[in-house]
Amino acid sequence: MASTLPMTLRVYRKLSFAMVPLSPALINRRLKLGKEDPARVGERRGMSADVRPAGPLVWIHGASVGEVLAAAALIERLRAFNLRILVTSGTVTSAAIVAKRFPPDVIHQYVPYDSPRYVARFLDHWRPSLALFIESDLWPNLILSSAARRLPMVLINGRMSQRSFPRWQRVQGTISALLGKFDVCLAQSRTDADRFAALGSRNVVVTGNLKLDVPAPPADANKLDMLMSMTRGRPVVLAASTHPGEEEMVTEAHRALAGYFPKLLTVIVPRHPDRGEAIARMIAASGLNPTLRSHEELPTATTDIYVADTMGELGLFYRLAPIVFMGGSLVERGGQNPIEAIKLGASIIHGPHVFNFTDVYEALDSAGGARLADTQDALINHFGQLLADPKAREAVFTASERVVGQLGGALERTLSALEPYLLQLRIEMGAANA
Repeated sequence: MASTLPMTLRVYRKLSFAMVPLSPALINRRLKLGKEDPARVGERRGMSADVRPAGPLVWIHGASVGEVLAAAALIERLRAFNLRILVTSGTVTSAAIVAKRFPPDVIHQYVPYDSPRYVARFLDHWRPSLALFIESDLWPNLILSSAARRLPMVLINGRMSQRSFPRWQRVQGTISALLGKFDVCLAQSRTDADRFAALGSRNVVVTGNLKLDVPAPPADANKLDMLMSMTRGRPVVLAASTHPGEEEMVTEAHRALAGYFPKLLTVIVPRHPDRGEAIARMIAASGLNPTLRSHEELPTATTDIYVADTMGELGLFYRLAPIVFMGGSLVERGGQNPIEAIKLGASIIHGPHVFNFTDVYEALDSAGGARLADTQDALINHFGQLLADPKAREAVFTASERVVGQLGGALERTLSALEPYLLQLRIEMGAANA
């Protein structure tokens, strides 16, 4: 295999093997930064205390929270076929989401560091029957070692952003050698499909974006009732999955609007919950009164901004707030998925930086299903208009709901494309049970 690889991948494989002695230092550094689970660092070296279940095992890999959640509905359908599921990801937050949102029989492991030795241990232990890689998290040794074992691999929900495409074009031979190992690439859009084909994918099919078919996030009924009772009679707006720089703008928007809506409650759910304390300090320094959910506090009548710095509770706040600003879009982070909020009845506001979901936001904006706020003043104006005019708010939501319905269907198309592989697994299951 090595002799047929481009020089870049041969050098990468040698370096990644040579770097093994340095992995303890890397792990210790990541532990100090809170980026590793100290109880599960062995998984990063391909070791696991969990036992591989009997029968066919479908391995699904995604980089982090968004990719893993995109596969939620697909995982449910695969479980309905009595297939066992192994999910790998690379972040502590994604592991927490899997534990909170997925059934207990779905196994989660941290993806091993991309060294041939660690990858081999992982594959030796789990012996997956089918590998589904989500979007574009392409680790060379993981892909090459899987291909060497003749493991069927499919890229699902494939996305090649406008930023990434020219970068990969500069190393065409490298990306072509990796993409060529996949049996098929299931792309989110025609643009993504064309880019994957240009970079060397052998078989590309447009199936749509699985994130449009995600189920609405759950919410604890008792917690929701408590929040509703504490906020009854107050107008509520939500800033979801915010990044540094956005909380300041949302805080200023609250200050500007509070004169017109004296009981206004703003909820901020930071993308990274560990920033909650710093956000609260910033809010307090601005003269407003914050309350932190991580302190097990509920918003009171004197709370101006409720900082919901906990994991896996967006479903609560999407149900609480009829107006949602989607974070990561006023700063250049590419935006967040608005579909879950829309499915729970929210009217959407977003900034200009939505390159992670270009097609979705273009469709929403053109249909009047979202409001674009490209400045802080525009954010204030849109919040104010939607707070003051319930009919305008309902019109935005109705348009967005129609767009989501039109863009859906990726789950069924993905399952149809996977049917040959799933049929083979069912045959193997039947033979094992005979």
